[in-house]
Amino acid sequence: MELRQLRYFVVLAEELHFGRAADRLFITTPTLSQQLKVLERELGTPLVQRGRRTELTPAGAALLVSGREVLRAADEAVRSARRAGGVDAPRLRLGLVNGAPPWLPIRLGELAETTVPGARTVLISGTTTEQAQALAAGTVDLALLRAPVRLPAAFAQRPVAAEELGILMAATHPLAARPALAAGDLGDHELILFPRDVAPGLHDSLLGELHGRGLRMRLSDSVLGHAQMVSVLPSRNDAVGLSSARAGRPGLVWRALPGDPLIVTYIAAWARDSRHPVVRAVLDTLPAGGLTGPLDS
Repeated sequence: MELRQLRYFVVLAEELHFGRAADRLFITTPTLSQQLKVLERELGTPLVQRGRRTELTPAGAALLVSGREVLRAADEAVRSARRAGGVDAPRLRLGLVNGAPPWLPIRLGELAETTVPGARTVLISGTTTEQAQALAAGTVDLALLRAPVRLPAAFAQRPVAAEELGILMAATHPLAARPALAAGDLGDHELILFPRDVAPGLHDSLLGELHGRGLRMRLSDSVLGHAQMVSVLPSRNDAVGLSSARAGRPGLVWRALPGDPLIVTYIAAWARDSRHPVVRAVLDTLPAGGLTGPLDS
């Protein structure tokens, strides 16, 4: 029996749901099911009852108790060996772009802990431009940025998450009473956007996308970061902003853009020659389809 298989079983036993367990483990549901079958064949007895509900068999309930003890002992053995060798617990310096979904660093921290027991995640916030600079300076190990972003050839990147952007406006805005927006609704309104220098690629990409959809909003002279925009919009009945639905708060209303969803992609970026154990473990384990959060379920 491998510790990895035992860890898979314990998470499944805690969730009693293959999909949720696979999500926690950052693997696919078929992989979890296959590894469970391998474990059951080795033990010679079923561990769960599969049906409309997932339930533990008596053997599974017994293994859950002892399995938790084994995993705790294994993790403590790793920590003890590191302490005896004078080795600090692995630390991941994660550069987090301002305004990223709150669940995203949590999921990455869970992934780091799952793949490298004892790993600690240290968050370093900043704009996309600042995170790219931190990568180049070596002050972060892995950076979360919004695409598109141009990085030197020494750095690699891959998508890790996505969210839909829509129109954010005051609850008293003339368009707020409409359940859906049409392309012609926005033409005379002012669009408050973030400063271009904090994320040039995203700034230009968003404007190009809006123009391509025929949404000719006037770019505001007010240049505000996301937190400032959210504070200012409730008092502006002539302006709108771009944001995800999660930015909703009292005094504000969110509406999807006309046409297809406008998706912003979050990428992880790292030095191609990085040998950081947590970075490599996280990258090796990231699901091909990226991470998902509460709004994706």
